[in-house]
Amino acid sequence: MAGLVFLLDQALKYLVVHVLRLDQLREIDVVDPWLNLRMAWNQGMNFGLFASDVDVMRWVLVAIALAVCLWVGIWVGRAKPSRFAQISAGLLIGGALGNVVDRLTYGAVADFLNMSLPGWRNPYSFNVADIAIFLGAMGLVLLPPDKKPAKKRKGPAKPRPARPRASQAPPPPQPQGDAAPDDKARDEGGNTR
Repeated sequence: MAGLVFLLDQALKYLVVHVLRLDQLREIDVVDPWLNLRMAWNQGMNFGLFASDVDVMRWVLVAIALAVCLWVGIWVGRAKPSRFAQISAGLLIGGALGNVVDRLTYGAVADFLNMSLPGWRNPYSFNVADIAIFLGAMGLVLLPPDKKPAKKRKGPAKPRPARPRASQAPPPPQPQGDAAPDDKARDEGGNTR
């Protein structure tokens, strides 16, 4: 799933930036106002959060994205992931890696999808990677992978009943029921008759 999202994201960005030349045209109406192409170079995170012209911020965001990918990969790898959790993790990782490549290639993330409503113009653009990151994160939050069952360890041996030592003779068996014929009868005081 991660590979599929990554390839789709990068292919669409290549098409939009290099073939359609949206970076120069800036706007292409597809189904106005519902779906349009509006070029935006996002130097921050979603909705431009933490945007900065300082080049070091670009590397900080690359490091954060790679750390999140590694953490999610390890978390899902150690858990007992359902198919849904695997798909969610793949969406998140593929989208994050797609945006990392943009930061390395262009210095910013190529956002180009814009959805608005009649009478309301959405000022933000996004891309396929952003959609995948959002859906993957929501999937992992709503239905996280189950923890693997703990491996059974051999604990200390259960205590066994003590065996009589060789020097100790086991107590003679107690007769049950009627007494044997050679036994002496005893009265109520315990005296032998």
